[in-house]
Amino acid sequence: MGGGLVLGPLLRHVDWPAGGRATIWVETGGPRTAEVRCADGAGGRARTFAVAGHHYALVPVTGLTPGTTTTYEVLLDGRRVWPLADSPFPASTITAPAPDGPGPRVTFGSCRWAATGAEGRRPAGPDALGALAARLAADPGAVRPDVLLLLGDQVYADKPSTATRRWLAGRRDLAEPPGAQVGDYEEYTRLYHESWLDPEVRWLLSTVPSLMVFDDHDVIDDWNTSASWLAEMRGTAWWRERLHSGLMSYWVYQHLGNLSPAELATDPLYAAVRAVPDGTEVLRRFAADADADPARIRWSYRVDLGRTRLVMVDTRAGRVLDEGKRAMLGEEDARWVREQVLDGLPEVDHLLIGSSLPWLLPPLVHDAETWSAALCRGERGGRWARWGEVLRRASDLEHWAAFPESFAWLTELLRDAAGSGAGGPGATGRPGGPAGAAGPATVSVLSGDVHHAYVAEPEAQPPGAARLAQLTCSPVHQRIPYVLRLGFRFGWSRAGRRLGRALARHGRVAAPGPDWRRTGGPWFGNQLMTLALHGRSARLLLEQARRGGPDGLVTVHERTWTHTGP
Repeated sequence: MGGGLVLGPLLRHVDWPAGGRATIWVETGGPRTAEVRCADGAGGRARTFAVAGHHYALVPVTGLTPGTTTTYEVLLDGRRVWPLADSPFPASTITAPAPDGPGPRVTFGSCRWAATGAEGRRPAGPDALGALAARLAADPGAVRPDVLLLLGDQVYADKPSTATRRWLAGRRDLAEPPGAQVGDYEEYTRLYHESWLDPEVRWLLSTVPSLMVFDDHDVIDDWNTSASWLAEMRGTAWWRERLHSGLMSYWVYQHLGNLSPAELATDPLYAAVRAVPDGTEVLRRFAADADADPARIRWSYRVDLGRTRLVMVDTRAGRVLDEGKRAMLGEEDARWVREQVLDGLPEVDHLLIGSSLPWLLPPLVHDAETWSAALCRGERGGRWARWGEVLRRASDLEHWAAFPESFAWLTELLRDAAGSGAGGPGATGRPGGPAGAAGPATVSVLSGDVHHAYVAEPEAQPPGAARLAQLTCSPVHQRIPYVLRLGFRFGWSRAGRRLGRALARHGRVAAPGPDWRRTGGPWFGNQLMTLALHGRSARLLLEQARRGGPDGLVTVHERTWTHTGP
């Protein structure tokens, strides 16, 4: 694997708009000094740290020139290991955004199952991430994303590929729990290697900055669905190691690269792991704390991309599961998210909320989730409560709608943010921008999870307010049964709406605050969605991976929003 380079490099954080810094993540075959050298003289180096016999480095790159693109190479102990000697791909690059350049081009999606079959065939069809890589590799002058948002299910711990199941069988008896699913840190690393060593995807992640957040399959299907689900998991002999290893590997492979160089410099866990010869126990104690008291750990984070703000929200690990006070976020995390959304908002042109789980669902699905939540908290008695829990688990009814108070909280927050440019509630009581600052032109919730793509918008949007929309794109590479396609289509129909309202009435659930409508989709297939943001306008593009297309990606939807308010 290239002279000690096991995995990577991954280009992670890049400073906007003119910070001149970036971070490069690598996994190596042993203790090394990792160095990044750029053609323009920028660069950096870092000593690796160790976790469970694996070695990693997050190299801070400084001295980048704003408004330029430079190629780079990676060296370990002074020996070049990237680009690979026989690589068919163009040189990896880092682009430092210009202070007066256009807004970011943000490409996003979720749910990438890395499985391949015989002769490299993919059982879930063409991979949208691989198709994007092939396009960019074939045309170095093609427009690239400024950031790639991977919104959950980067790996499937509960659904390994055939090759990984064979590998697991060589380590332990699959007749014993957790069976043909991953069980410890070493097995999680296998998933990341399988996913990120795909040659096209490996090159793509080396040259397009990426930000990530987990969803359930990164640990286990239906992770933190309910209090009774968690109690059952904690009653097994294997769950503790499964969860702790999942959180440890997520911190190393995904979360650490989300942090800016400035945040890394003050992060106590990062410092503690690097300060010892082997950080395994330090990281294991952290994971145990996150398991015992999720409120102590914040996985949510914020990144400012010039005048575009991204607030990525953890919708899995920090849930409050007590049926009497269910919440998607704990009080501290909710307070932090609200502060980050509203801080200096008049200076923001576009606000992006990254949530692996959609805020707005097909109306039937939304009402089914609120109905199930009402049953589970006892609105119709004990027998209905038990049946509601069975339904919740069997049908994956655990999105924002299944946490009604959290859904209402998020709706209010989004309305405040969208109204900030029109004299609405969001326009008052927050740190101000320059005189005449208008507030966001668009407020978008970017989500995945539900294995189809759509655009949904509230029916009533005040004049002059930001355009508020739910943008959902999934999967990148996964299958969806035909019956679920029919179900989602029905969920958007008038008949589906009527059935949903009937369920809500049975659960004694009031109508949701906003009415919303589908303004695009549903689209089914392996796909990626892109928001190209420029000034007060946003261009939306949905592309699907299809065999036989000119470059593997086919445009299926395109539209532009231009703000007409202040």
